[in-house]
Amino acid sequence: MVPTAVRPARRVPASADLVALGRAQGLDAVGVAPAAAFGTTRRHLDGRKAAGLHAGMRFTYLRPERSTDPAAALPDARALVVAARSYRRTAAAPTAGAAPAGGGPPHAPVGRVARYAWDDHYGPLRAALTVVARELVAAGWRARVVADDNALVDREAAYRAGLGWYGKNANLLLPGEGSWFVLGAVITDAPLAATAERVDDGCGTCTRCLDGCPTGAIVAPGVVDARRCLAWLLQVEGAFPREQRVALGDRLYGCDDCQDVCPPNRRVDRTTPAPAADPGSQATVDLLDLLAAGDDELLDRHGRWYVPRRQARYLRRNALVVLGNVADGADARVAAALRTALAGDDPLVRAHAVWAARRLGRDDLLTEAGSGLADDPDPLVRAELAAPVERR
Repeated sequence: MVPTAVRPARRVPASADLVALGRAQGLDAVGVAPAAAFGTTRRHLDGRKAAGLHAGMRFTYLRPERSTDPAAALPDARALVVAARSYRRTAAAPTAGAAPAGGGPPHAPVGRVARYAWDDHYGPLRAALTVVARELVAAGWRARVVADDNALVDREAAYRAGLGWYGKNANLLLPGEGSWFVLGAVITDAPLAATAERVDDGCGTCTRCLDGCPTGAIVAPGVVDARRCLAWLLQVEGAFPREQRVALGDRLYGCDDCQDVCPPNRRVDRTTPAPAADPGSQATVDLLDLLAAGDDELLDRHGRWYVPRRQARYLRRNALVVLGNVADGADARVAAALRTALAGDDPLVRAHAVWAARRLGRDDLLTEAGSGLADDPDPLVRAELAAPVERR
């Protein structure tokens, strides 16, 4: 007869000790909150989804009944240990189209990457949270790490743990530190004591994020219309919306504008210079190099990004829109990249190459002998040939 396993006596770790443990692992802020369901967040998500503001976004909106209930991720959940890790960094970015000293061809055009995607900040966040989770497991409790997935609305967890307040751009702002943070949590069935009260609103009457959004996507304080959000549109399948292409500017992945103009973020930059980004970080990407690379190479380089269906065609689509906004149409290298895209097998890429060529005043590329574009069978390409384009 196999003896029944005896579960060791549980001990409840002190919340202060867990906070200190997380801080020792490099986390910038840690707090503990009860694991009650996020009722208000659930109502907000359901209402915005019903209004179409989610624009098909699955992240957060996929299953609100689960992502707003910690017990759905860990049965009998009683507490959340929530953490923030800063990604505020500085990096020198080349100026697209500028001629180098001494003459010669202009620098290769580049696309800008949102700051949170320069490096993998979620990996270190998860590693630190895993240390906290192991401490809870060693004390006899269950624990699950959640970060950057559909398991939990991280911002609401952080708000409940007293890490910060909701800004009008819907980001979480930490007092005195701003919003340049990735968030995650450990869900546990341990009955941990809460560590802080919720932080009061610190935005006041400021509306700079609403005014500074390049597409007016922040339609009310704390409410983002994903149909206009450039960061989201760069991750959506299909054609990039024609009406938002010029507004995209040089943004290849993500958009930081609502955070760049935020006074708390600007204040912390003045008082505490941001550390330099790690070597090899991706603050910008050479657009011509991206367009020349193969599928496997592109996904290997940018695999941390959310690329629709993991298809490299969407990286090329985005790059072509940015190319049309920042490149010099007279640059022979740009013209060569456009010729290649216009002659490619993928109609999505061809269509966006048509737009880029026309925006750069290179309609001649569309009528070159052998291009075949005039008789292109794809409706997406034909629509681009017929649509008006705002020239640079």
